[in-house]
Amino acid sequence: MNNNVAAKAHRTIGQLSLPLSVTAVALFAVGVLLGWVAYLHRSPILARHVPGTSAWWQHAVVAVVGCVLFGYARRQHLGRHGRGSGRLWLLAPLGRPAARRIARTVSQARGRAVVMLAPVAVFGYCFYRVGRQITEALDPNNTVNAWGGPTYLGAMACHYLDCTVLALVAALLLDRILLPDPGQRGTAAAGRRAAPAPVA
Repeated sequence: MNNNVAAKAHRTIGQLSLPLSVTAVALFAVGVLLGWVAYLHRSPILARHVPGTSAWWQHAVVAVVGCVLFGYARRQHLGRHGRGSGRLWLLAPLGRPAARRIARTVSQARGRAVVMLAPVAVFGYCFYRVGRQITEALDPNNTVNAWGGPTYLGAMACHYLDCTVLALVAALLLDRILLPDPGQRGTAAAGRRAAPAPVA
């Protein structure tokens, strides 16, 4: 069992792009750091909770939308690679095929490269935001009237849900914008079908 887990972990790590992974970790770390700075400069005056600001019902809708998008992304992944392929799925936006697709798009399709900037910015921002939420939300004033507030865990759940859905939408858009993986063999049509999607 341990050997299987180690083998899967090794195979997963081997598929990750070092530049993309380092960038994601760096954005997360910056978020944690700036959130801590904001926490250190918190106000000593506690705000009062305003009823209705938690937005739980709205986030129930967001959760349903997220489940639908995840189901769609999973279906796309299985259609391209089949079950048990060992190919990245949730971590695919940080994979080597994604890095190759980005590099090819930047070098060969400047128009698409410009269009991809918006979803790339959203995707990167999500790593920063989830990091910042960890430390900044330690301030009670940060969560008392936040989505999912007034508790730390509730606010964390809602903000992480939002970021997950935003990142998923951004990755799906990038899958449509980026050129096919140049490392994928076969015809151009086959390449488009088999090229790993950022979320598939």
